[in-house]
Amino acid sequence: MKTQRGRGVLRTGRMAGAVVAAVCAAGALSGQVWAAGESPYTFDGTAQRVKGAASSLDAERLKAGGTYRDTIEKDGKLYYRVDLDAEQNAYVSVVAVPKPGGKAEYGDGIKVSMRDGSNAQCGYQDTAFESAGFTRPVTAYAHRTIEAGGSTCQQAGTYYVLVERTSKSASTPEDWELEIRYLTEPGVKRTGPTALPDNWPSSSPPPPAGGPQKRQGGAGFHDATSLGQGEWRTDIKPGQTLFYRVPVDWNQQIFASAELGTSTSGDTYIGNALVLSLDNPARGHVDQDTVSYDGDPATLALDPHRPVAFENRYSSNSYTNALRFAGWYYLSATLSPEVAKAYGDKPVPLTLRVNITGTPKAGPAYAGDAGPFQVTEGDKDAAASGLSGPQVERSDSMRLVAAAGIGAGSVLVLALGVWTVVARRRAARVPQGGPARFGPPAAW
Repeated sequence: MKTQRGRGVLRTGRMAGAVVAAVCAAGALSGQVWAAGESPYTFDGTAQRVKGAASSLDAERLKAGGTYRDTIEKDGKLYYRVDLDAEQNAYVSVVAVPKPGGKAEYGDGIKVSMRDGSNAQCGYQDTAFESAGFTRPVTAYAHRTIEAGGSTCQQAGTYYVLVERTSKSASTPEDWELEIRYLTEPGVKRTGPTALPDNWPSSSPPPPAGGPQKRQGGAGFHDATSLGQGEWRTDIKPGQTLFYRVPVDWNQQIFASAELGTSTSGDTYIGNALVLSLDNPARGHVDQDTVSYDGDPATLALDPHRPVAFENRYSSNSYTNALRFAGWYYLSATLSPEVAKAYGDKPVPLTLRVNITGTPKAGPAYAGDAGPFQVTEGDKDAAASGLSGPQVERSDSMRLVAAAGIGAGSVLVLALGVWTVVARRRAARVPQGGPARFGPPAAW
């Protein structure tokens, strides 16, 4: 009887213990980085190791929703395989993470393409370091887009993802780490317009009001700090890249600028000292810009772009094409390591100004869950509080632990209450002078 009674409480206790263990494991996995002195980039701790193949026929399969890690050598080419249906759009992004402080030429970077079994190219993107001649994390994605009347890459079957690294002879030759993510986007129940409007709001809004607020950036896409509209103040060290994420809904535009503060350590001119990049929810590259620095305040602003819209994917303009869905858009800022030579290794003040304009509209009629391609109330809360993705997950897990703890306590109190009532009733039925028996009822 005691064993049966104990199981009800024990199950709840075990559930709470399992949740605690899961939370601890998640905390240990998130925030994994390379060894000290190699890279400050934070990789997704759940990423699996995969080995890209030199031939498409030997390519390993990536699973939808999965995150992976690999390494690519100078001028390397790596193949991976994805199995697609004929309804969903597919996106495979690659974040290339060189060791910091390396030299990069203008055309150095990565190209990611998706191809069908006949080697027809479905969609590709290449991202280069351009005029900022120092290594930093860069991202690009390949995609298969379902289009009404489309003839290429529309069928179900096996597709291949090719990752190519481009490096000039003078560039730093070390291997680059790769973080690979494969996402699918549901098809739509009904097709909307494919033509873009001729007119759209192209003028930049005034700076956000309210004054600067402290908000330290993350060290990778995985732990990017959430931001909403506002003026955000932090410090950035030479060679460091800070990551932020901003929820941008359908029909909204994101405007972003960055300002380096004054230095008291000199007035040496450094070209392309700060890089500001914008990437979409599938980690496809949208835009980037740079600004030089001579110790005085220096400001850059990303160009205005169209509002987020489903029909943007049909545009031949690469900037517009990448603004194809709602969700978390990523801002990353990198300070050149050359700043340390002229101004020392002390952090430099950095201010990000973010504006979100436009009234949110309903998204497309997806045939399934929109997943990361939407803005939820939880996303808005995270942006207001500054929580990163892992912090949101831990917060949710702790609420689950609290609920499980309350549930276990309630079961125990209820059990003790029932046992007391039953025991008293039994005692009342025992004849005077007879043996008194106490214990849980046989039904337990």
